[in-house]
Amino acid sequence: MIPISSYNTVRELADRVRSNVGKVIVGKDELIDKLFIALVTAGHVLLDDVPGTGKTLLAKSLAKSVDCSFKRVQFTPDLLPSDLSGIYYFNQKVSDFEFRPGPLFTHILLADEINRATPRTQSSLLECMEERQISIDGVTHPLENPFLVIATQNPLEQQGTFPLPEAQLDRFLFKLSMGYPSADESVQILKRFKEETPLEQLKAAATIPELLDAREIAAKVYISDDVLKYIVDLAERTRKDDSIAMGVSPRGCQALLKAVQVQAVLEGRNFVTPDDIKYLAPYTWAHRILLKGTTRIRGGAGASEAVIDRILQETSVPTEEVVSP
Repeated sequence: MIPISSYNTVRELADRVRSNVGKVIVGKDELIDKLFIALVTAGHVLLDDVPGTGKTLLAKSLAKSVDCSFKRVQFTPDLLPSDLSGIYYFNQKVSDFEFRPGPLFTHILLADEINRATPRTQSSLLECMEERQISIDGVTHPLENPFLVIATQNPLEQQGTFPLPEAQLDRFLFKLSMGYPSADESVQILKRFKEETPLEQLKAAATIPELLDAREIAAKVYISDDVLKYIVDLAERTRKDDSIAMGVSPRGCQALLKAVQVQAVLEGRNFVTPDDIKYLAPYTWAHRILLKGTTRIRGGAGASEAVIDRILQETSVPTEEVVSP
């Protein structure tokens, strides 16, 4: 059994990352923690928000804070899969074909306005997001470890966009929103960026080996059979609910399991409680269900979260005696 000091190490790592990103991003500590969870669990994040709220700045700040390579791709209708993966080209100097890697070969990829690319280009991300590899001309290339896709999309402007297929939405660990800052936070932002950009002075607060160690430690967090059954019961309810056309997949259950293990560590525990599940389920599952009579474009976002909240309220919760080890 892993000593509690190891879990404290992961918690201290999260504190360092949160504090460091907070030097640039104002008032988004919970959002930063969820990005940290995504990094540790090898998940991906979909940021669904209007332009100008700091999505790109957040992704860059996270990459610099954990000493990771970062690349940004602006998704447009004319973007091709090879623009992401790379190509084999003929090098006349050596009279042979050589591989020129694309922006997918990085630790953190910002897929900006991902829903503006065609379905063909969107589908090229399926393999790399799930298996951390990409196949090009019959050759499989492993991607970096960790590998995190932070995709953004504008929920208001739908002209000229292509809704993400369900198979791709299911590969995102979280669907999050930056939201507008409060009045006080807006004043802090103006003061902070009045003379210089804090991102330029940002130094790394964590290393890749520390993240990979945190991944191994978090996977050992205890979760009782009753809490595992609680996750399954919730998923079963989404599959049988009269208002839901498509419920949570087994991949969605595994994603929630991994996320709540890290959340428990951030709360100072070495075991998962139902409260961890209640807290993260809406962020992990709302984009994975499809309500009857709605589409991803119209009427499905906030309503899905409300349905998940209702299911959480209607499902019986394991007692405290059977939760801890």
